[in-house]
Amino acid sequence: MDAPSILRDLAVVAVSYLIGSVPWGVIIARVAGGPDPRTIGSGRTGGSNMMRALGPRWALLSGLLDAAKGSVSVLLAFAVGGGAGLAVFAGLAAVIGHSRSIFLGFHGGRGIAPSWGALLVLQWWIAIAIVPLFAVVILVTKYSSLGSLVGTAAGGIVLAVATAVLPLDPWLYAYALGGPILIYAFHHDNIARLLAGTERKIGTPRGAPPSA
Repeated sequence: MDAPSILRDLAVVAVSYLIGSVPWGVIIARVAGGPDPRTIGSGRTGGSNMMRALGPRWALLSGLLDAAKGSVSVLLAFAVGGGAGLAVFAGLAAVIGHSRSIFLGFHGGRGIAPSWGALLVLQWWIAIAIVPLFAVVILVTKYSSLGSLVGTAAGGIVLAVATAVLPLDPWLYAYALGGPILIYAFHHDNIARLLAGTERKIGTPRGAPPSA
């Protein structure tokens, strides 16, 4: 790889990180005149906490914009002539930016929406296929985090199998592994609470027992 290509790839990854860092949840809260999502609930800026802060309409908008961060980053990689490898790293950079935003002191969301948005461009049918699983797990268990973790694991497994069987570009193995690793790392506290039985269910009033 020549020097211009290396510089191009580094620039795309850096820009993708900055795209991922845009704190849509905080921006929407300010525009809507609602509470900053960082001041309530989990203190995160993603869709679940936006639901607590501002309700479903604003949470949906925030989730769509966060998903777009992953999609735009992957599309940017392809637009500049990069291949699947650059697209994968751009998508992962957006996920990192979302969860470790330079604009929020390296805090942010859990990375679910941008990781799904990136997958939507990389292999749209897998991204669509895991949505029902994500929804069913949440509806049955009332744990948003568990739905995210199960959906992420399923997406990674299906992507890896599809890459081997179809076959797809081998670089997609990197997303099949790297995406779930990041998501699980950013959910480390949720995982600890799920194992301890102290994770709060959707709709549980703040201050109530976790099992409520």
